Amino acid sequence: MRTISINTILSLFLLTITTQAIAKPIYKTNGTASWYSYQKGNKSHKTASGEVFSPHKHTAAHRTLPFGTRVKVTNLRTDKSVIVTINDRGPYKKGRVIDLSKSAAKMIGMAGIDKVSLKILS
Repeated sequence: MRTISINTILSLFLLTITTQAIAKPIYKTNGTASWYSYQKGNKSHKTASGEVFSPHKHTAAHRTLPFGTRVKVTNLRTDKSVIVTINDRGPYKKGRVIDLSKSAAKMIGMAGIDKVSLKILS
């Protein structure tokens, strides 16, 4: 009869826990997204993180996620995705989960507001 050492059992247990932790997203939710921009004349508008806002970068505003968090946003209508970096706070409109920069919204085919899926990447 073959015996299994305690170290082998412990290693298999830790590997199982680690694999499960990697497979599950830290945060995933669905909701309504919108896009935002600032007036053309206001070229130096700073976001809540202190960065200068650019409608050409793939950035977004979220109420609670830490600045610098990378989020995969998938438009549930078009099935297109974009990866954005959280650098601002919002959205301030009730019922919305994220505000995307104009270029990020364009990448996923948004026309105003759309239902999206959010998944944290880092």
